[in-house]
Amino acid sequence: MENRDITILAIESSCDETAAAVVQNGRTVLSNVISTQIATHTLYGGVVPEIASRKHMENINQVIEAALLEAGKTLEEIDAVAVTYGPGLVGALLVGVAEAKAIAYAAEKPLVGVHHIEGHIAANYIEHPELEPPFLCLVVSGGHTHLVVVKDYDQFEIIGRTRDDAAGEAFDKVARSIGLGYPGGPKIDRAAKEGNPKAIAFPHARIDGSPYDFSFSGLKSAVLNYLNHARMMGEEVKPEDLAASFQSAVVDVLVEHAIRGAKEYGFKQLAMAGGVASNSALRSRMQEACKKAGITLYYPSPVFCTDNAAMIGAAGYYEFCKGARSGWDLNAVPSLKLGER
Repeated sequence: MENRDITILAIESSCDETAAAVVQNGRTVLSNVISTQIATHTLYGGVVPEIASRKHMENINQVIEAALLEAGKTLEEIDAVAVTYGPGLVGALLVGVAEAKAIAYAAEKPLVGVHHIEGHIAANYIEHPELEPPFLCLVVSGGHTHLVVVKDYDQFEIIGRTRDDAAGEAFDKVARSIGLGYPGGPKIDRAAKEGNPKAIAFPHARIDGSPYDFSFSGLKSAVLNYLNHARMMGEEVKPEDLAASFQSAVVDVLVEHAIRGAKEYGFKQLAMAGGVASNSALRSRMQEACKKAGITLYYPSPVFCTDNAAMIGAAGYYEFCKGARSGWDLNAVPSLKLGER
């Protein structure tokens, strides 16, 4: 690491949040500006890629200007521009990548492409200065459910992944099916607080020979079958009980896999990352399990769990210090794998 302060301007536009941040030394957030599109996409029950891209184009300049203003920095005082280049929606990613290239080129600053999931993992560094690799990280978001060994700031080994739906995707689909609407995660979390998690016994998928892999499509189907059966029989469904029972089934599997992984790999540090990491049931159950197993648990504040640019600035700082630089040919890679360059 360099001795002087390194200031990164970071841009994130992988889905439906237009975000920019200024981050110093990977852990100090000078500004973190997020323009959300939730209200727009709620009308359609989910993210519409074309609309997301158009909204990014409308908002990105103002968001970056606001981030620089809030941080009290000019482009001359920035050491590098970091940007999410994958994975995500291709049109949305392209807006951020094109903007970052234009700024870096005009200001004559290095460009650093950042992996979106690497950003989610790095969000933990912002509020936990004592956390350093190696550690195990459970990444749970709308598009990903991974169990990752973080070997170094830029070295990752995925030991478990979802075979079908990501946990966040399952939350969204189940929320829609029980009439809670979009975004599903926070709405199920809220409804579940009023319900009985033991009201309905839903399946917990386990994959033979792959103890750390996840599968949520069977659980999602079980919820739909339960609803259809109740409608056919004219039975009343209590959405709160269904939400609590579904959430409990997801949390059981996430906690079980993460704790088993930490024990078998010998980690005393476990982190969580991604939008679903802000789920209150997951946080409390994981905290309980970690306490019992003598493991220290880390997770970011909710604002750093959902998509934001501060996490991209944190990851970008460590990439920058390792000498990573992107060329002007940097492109959006919608299905970029973690650890790929």
